[in-house]
Amino acid sequence: MPSRTSATSAKAVRAAGKSSPSRKTGKGKLPGKKRDTPWVLIGAGVAIVALIGLLAYSIVPKYLDQAAIREAQTDLKEWVPSKENQDPSAKIAGVVKMEYPAGLHVAATQRVAYDKTPAFGGPHDGAWANCTGTVYAKPIRMENAVHSLEHGAVWIAYNPDKVDAAGVQTLSNFVKGRQYSLMSPYPGLDSAISLQSWGHQLKVDSADDARIKQFISALRENPYAYPEVGASCSNPIFDANNPPPFDSSPYGPEAVPMDGKGLTQDQTELGGGGTGSGIPGLPNIPMPGGLPQGQ
Repeated sequence: MPSRTSATSAKAVRAAGKSSPSRKTGKGKLPGKKRDTPWVLIGAGVAIVALIGLLAYSIVPKYLDQAAIREAQTDLKEWVPSKENQDPSAKIAGVVKMEYPAGLHVAATQRVAYDKTPAFGGPHDGAWANCTGTVYAKPIRMENAVHSLEHGAVWIAYNPDKVDAAGVQTLSNFVKGRQYSLMSPYPGLDSAISLQSWGHQLKVDSADDARIKQFISALRENPYAYPEVGASCSNPIFDANNPPPFDSSPYGPEAVPMDGKGLTQDQTELGGGGTGSGIPGLPNIPMPGGLPQGQ
């Protein structure tokens, strides 16, 4: 049986507990020191993020542009010519094919009464338009462009009134910096876009037409389809910024006819090709009989 003293002590403890004030959370902690905001570090972080954003803004579009150019300039294997399939363009819908004599030169002051617009064969200027992946901002003289085709180039002409800036960019991806390629505006063109190689032409309505890449794969520097195999496309004398002027006016009676009447054929340019103007793949060796088929 608990003693009276123990009971009195227990009561005292309970009474003390009830009379003690309750402790609030947080009381009794030492007052904390106010921290300074690290503005220098925050500023440095913001600067780094801004720099990364600026670099991305500058580099990413260029990377994407280069990727688009690489994709556009990668030939389609099934359209690349071979000994067994010398002119794959024969399977491309819409391609027009003609036979033209090669090596017929006119002077810089002469015009040729071309039978096609744009022209893709026939007499031409003795100087070729530079075709080392040149994207011309101005229209170029047809007589110079046709000589580039004789060297194995593909010429993309477009109507600036029918192709918007995005379309021009898409077309230029096929050409920029690529040997045996050139591109220029062609005012008054009856279609949005026209592709030319020697003796071949394809007209399309959109820069996204899949046949553009097929045509280029099949005919750019195709040794079986152009006369002057092995000829260079570089012509540093031809001013890409100020080329000989484009002339769309009607031909006069003094224009050189398509058969080249009155011209002397340059035998050094009969170097092979599908036109029958020489032995395919061997430049400057004409076929027996001299003049090419279609003369």
